[in-house]
Amino acid sequence: MEKKLLEILACTKCKGQLEVSTDAWPILESELTCSQCNAVFPITNGIPRFVEPDNYASSFGYQWNLFRKEQIDTYNGTSLSADRLWSETAWDKEDLKDKWVLDAGCGAGRFLDAASKSEGQIVGIDISSAIDAAQENLSGRGNVHFVQASIYELPFRDGMFDFCYCIGVIQHTPDREKSLISIANMVKPDGKLAVTIYPRKIYTKLFSKYWVRPLTKRMKKESLLKVITTIMPVAFPVTDLLFRVPILGKGFMFLIPVANYVHEKQLTRKQRYDWAILDTFDMLSPHYDEPMTHDEATEILTEANIKDISRPTTSGLNLAGIRKS
Repeated sequence: MEKKLLEILACTKCKGQLEVSTDAWPILESELTCSQCNAVFPITNGIPRFVEPDNYASSFGYQWNLFRKEQIDTYNGTSLSADRLWSETAWDKEDLKDKWVLDAGCGAGRFLDAASKSEGQIVGIDISSAIDAAQENLSGRGNVHFVQASIYELPFRDGMFDFCYCIGVIQHTPDREKSLISIANMVKPDGKLAVTIYPRKIYTKLFSKYWVRPLTKRMKKESLLKVITTIMPVAFPVTDLLFRVPILGKGFMFLIPVANYVHEKQLTRKQRYDWAILDTFDMLSPHYDEPMTHDEATEILTEANIKDISRPTTSGLNLAGIRKS
């Protein structure tokens, strides 16, 4: 943990100032103590921790520690994550220069990797042990900071960040409205917020993954992954063929709960196979998966003082706005 991070951290219980009893930076092992309510939070492996290790997002910790590098541009040789970050936020990396940026739900650091190539100070938070995978992936980047915390109880004072993005996370939290309000509160007046959420349409719950999720989300994660890796040698070539069929391909994608990105030209066949295992697990394992409509999300963000809300892309429910001054 770097000293810069301490400057913006706050107690999750009372928002009081946090202190640490050392001047040896960076810190690997220590404790943070609240000067106001005396709450104590551990720092382990250089990461301040504000949640218990076991929580509703444990499947993501398991997932991202196993597949920690597959979707990181620096390691896979593509620009897929960077392309997605900048298109779905409608920001340029030059915008982030000398700014504080929050990645709410960073996983293994897929978008942290792209954002860190700016000259901003980037803070990744995740409730799960995926934060350890993110740290390993991006170690040595002095402008990247890691915090294990809940999106509901973020360890920062309100209005600390110039920018905040949250991509593919909100639908996996127990209370989507509370999650959106929480991250909106982190943005300073005239700061920018961008979120991408699974969209809900009239037919969304007919998607085949929702047929099997009542079973798969209750399975042990190790067992579910074993099932997926066992069937993938057959499922991958079958979907590789069916998903390419003109017109009917989209129907097969809807009816078969396998993630196979047949039209993604930046990925090799081997990479697509690995991503198929990863994202099929990602579809079937989370405890929560509740999409939202455009109107639902926009209403919540508007009430949370986000204005000028736009939809930069048509990929998912992608919204970007500015915090009222």
